[in-house]
Amino acid sequence: MEYELYYHAANPGRGEFIRLPLEEAQADYVDVAREPGGTDKMMRFIQDASVAQPQFAPPFLRHGEVIVGQTANILLYLGTRLGLAPEDEAGRLWAHQLQLGIADLVQAIQHTHHPVAHGLYYDDQKPEALTFTEHFFEDRVPKFLGYFERVLGGRPHMVGQRLSYVDTSIFFLLDGLRFAFPKRMQKIEGNYPGLGALHSRVAARPNIAAYLASPRHMAFNDRGVFRRYPELDG
Repeated sequence: MEYELYYHAANPGRGEFIRLPLEEAQADYVDVAREPGGTDKMMRFIQDASVAQPQFAPPFLRHGEVIVGQTANILLYLGTRLGLAPEDEAGRLWAHQLQLGIADLVQAIQHTHHPVAHGLYYDDQKPEALTFTEHFFEDRVPKFLGYFERVLGGRPHMVGQRLSYVDTSIFFLLDGLRFAFPKRMQKIEGNYPGLGALHSRVAARPNIAAYLASPRHMAFNDRGVFRRYPELDG
């Protein structure tokens, strides 16, 4: 059975955390919203009152009769099926815990450009965005990246002895931060050499490299979680 990934077609966003493991495993999947009529199909699915497990928002994944929402939850489901998570329960929960930490950081990243309300335009909350971003890089980024660096502990992978979806998530997280805050990241990345090396290793994996060079891969833009606003970049 192929996997059906439902996420917005206009930006990589949280959907990219799911695409990367699917691409690494060369899984049979469809990026539904990027197919003709796919966005309408996704919205009908969300709004369909007859669905037994209605989804709040993308991303969500359909695999046969199974429907799973929320990024970390989807990766928990996919991990062992794609060979990208530990086989033992304790290891799977540890990977899931780390992914939930990444999700917390991603939410804070979104708040750098929408700290007041997601229903307002960025231009309506610029002063608050600058204040939030300054505190974000003074406090939250060192705590999160320092923690992930400590977890890695100089080893090749975040979890266990082989690649997991946590590694691909760290890769995309750093990619997004580098895009949104190139100056700030250049100043601080030396504090996290293990994460930088992990990013390079993931990028060099043949299936990942092929995906990044393919039309399936979407570039960052002015939509989604990771956005570049020069005034926020220090």
